[in-house]
Amino acid sequence: MSNLDQTHPQEKRDRAIVNRLLQAEPSDINLVELARLRIRYHNFPGARDIQRDLDLVLQQWQLEEENLYAKTRQIHATGKVYRQQVKGQDEQDWS
Repeated sequence: MSNLDQTHPQEKRDRAIVNRLLQAEPSDINLVELARLRIRYHNFPGARDIQRDLDLVLQQWQLEEENLYAKTRQIHATGKVYRQQVKGQDEQDWS
């Protein structure tokens, strides 16, 4: 960890999601969550373990980043991915 590394304000919450993704299959919601977190942590100066694990999930699911984003654009086009979650947990957190 570099002395300049920062802690992301959502890091603790995101760590739980990443841990779940490491054990999960590439469903619509999991693909969307992976893409969202990759965007969040892209070039972020810190959270190296999360960035490394997001790369690992991408590798486990045998996807390239471009393919991931193409798939998630299709998923979002339906507008239903977050509605599949349990009621009350459908907030979107893009910060």
